[in-house]
Amino acid sequence: METLIQYFETIPSSHRSLILVLGITFFWLLEGAVPLFRFRYKKWRHAVPNFFFTLTTIVINFALAFLLLKTSDWVAANEFGLINWLPEMPLWSYILLGVLLLDFFGAYLAHYVEHKVKPLWMIHLVHHTDHEVDTTTANRHHPLESLIRFSFTLFGVFLVGTPIGIVMLYQSLSLIATQFSHANIRLPRQVDRMISYILVSPDMHKVHHHYVLPYTDSNYGNIFSIWDRLFGTYMELDREAIVYGVDTFPDKKENGSIMGLLKQPFHKYRKPTGGKDSSQG
Repeated sequence: METLIQYFETIPSSHRSLILVLGITFFWLLEGAVPLFRFRYKKWRHAVPNFFFTLTTIVINFALAFLLLKTSDWVAANEFGLINWLPEMPLWSYILLGVLLLDFFGAYLAHYVEHKVKPLWMIHLVHHTDHEVDTTTANRHHPLESLIRFSFTLFGVFLVGTPIGIVMLYQSLSLIATQFSHANIRLPRQVDRMISYILVSPDMHKVHHHYVLPYTDSNYGNIFSIWDRLFGTYMELDREAIVYGVDTFPDKKENGSIMGLLKQPFHKYRKPTGGKDSSQG
């Protein structure tokens, strides 16, 4: 465990980029082998806006990374934060608890708030208006959302008291987890269900991308499913009934346009309502 943390304390930017690229490549190929839905789309054309927003997310996180470093160094030096106020524990449990709590503050809580605060929902909308959810959807976030998510992660690092090694480990696990949960793959139902007792599985997260309430406001987790189960936001829906998108923003052309998506947060507020389910096809 010490070797693992030492590696992530000094992980090169090139290695982090490699994790991103290898993850997308692996799940992209897996989607071709065992697809959940057989989308009628040109995959590369669909991926263009999603890759654009992945790039903006990388740029923003890279530009602000020094804040994470300074904050994590400060909490470590001053033994500040939740995990540093607890009795001494084995290194593996210290790391696990740190990642678990960062997943709550940086992912679950941020995601939940984005759905409950109107202006933030309009920013987060960019992520939900993808009509063909696949692994490239994972980092389809408006630049403003990237700033919001970073702020929650920074708050989490400060409150939890995680050193930089755990922060970098968390971010790497978070990246792979979101690529996995968005991937258009069909796992055996029992396998997916077993995974969902601990981690966010593809079927579990796809429910969150269903186009109407109450499913849109459920399953907020990123790495661990424990938070949705603990706070009562866990829901199930047969995967064959899932329809992607948002019922109040049905314009597929605009939802696939980079300029249209950049402007999306500034539309008049519209929240998903209810609707008749239909199969994805």
